[in-house]
Amino acid sequence: MCMVIFAPLFAIFAFATCGGYSGGLRLSVDCVNKTESNLSIDVAFAYPFRLHQVMFEVPTCEGKERQKVALIGDSSSSAEFFVTVAVFAFLYSLAATVVYIFFQNKYRENNRGPLIDFIVTVVFSFLWLVGSSAWAKGLSDVKVATDPKEVLLLMSACKQPSNKCMAVHSPVMSSLNTSVVFGFLNFILWAGNIWFVFKETGWHSSGQRYLSDPMEKHSSSFNQGGYNQDSYGSSSGYSQQASLGPSSDEFGQQPSGPASFTNQI
Repeated sequence: MCMVIFAPLFAIFAFATCGGYSGGLRLSVDCVNKTESNLSIDVAFAYPFRLHQVMFEVPTCEGKERQKVALIGDSSSSAEFFVTVAVFAFLYSLAATVVYIFFQNKYRENNRGPLIDFIVTVVFSFLWLVGSSAWAKGLSDVKVATDPKEVLLLMSACKQPSNKCMAVHSPVMSSLNTSVVFGFLNFILWAGNIWFVFKETGWHSSGQRYLSDPMEKHSSSFNQGGYNQDSYGSSSGYSQQASLGPSSDEFGQQPSGPASFTNQI
């Protein structure tokens, strides 16, 4: 039930916080010649974080010339992979919810449905782990590439001590941090559901039968051993009674011998 409720919800938060992100930073370059300065340089970037394609112009503080600068890095592969896993996990969890609610009898009719569910759950658990780890590394690279201090080093005007370069506004990464958290929460959720899905498969039931058969054989052999012991005890007692019968008769006939001998005398 937890899988049905939380899997689609966690997947939505994962791809929404990452795929819907757009942010930026603002810089200022104060040249010695104030007419050449630009105190509001906006640098915007968004998903899928192909930062090397983000271009912006900055003053060179050498007349009216402008320098085109591009950010460094490309985290699109890890970001797109993370979002793709989240979208497909959301779609599958919705389909599984419909099957669990409306087609429960069909799902349990044979072992094919639980086996497919088990394999898909294992695969998505692995994909969530890989995707979340890759995106965590990609986010770290994005933070470094969009750090205003690192961006200022790319400007030729900021390499001159006479010019003043400052960071006015830094990018807000809270939603991207949230996406990484939800990525690992999805991994924990899907990995924890592996056991519950495995219990629905024939592998689990066959394992239980394998464990129960030796126990039944052991209990039946124990009962047979007790029965043989009782029968053995009863037969031995019977034989003892049978052997005691003649001895008692012989013992009863012993006085008759001397009595007849006396009568003869």
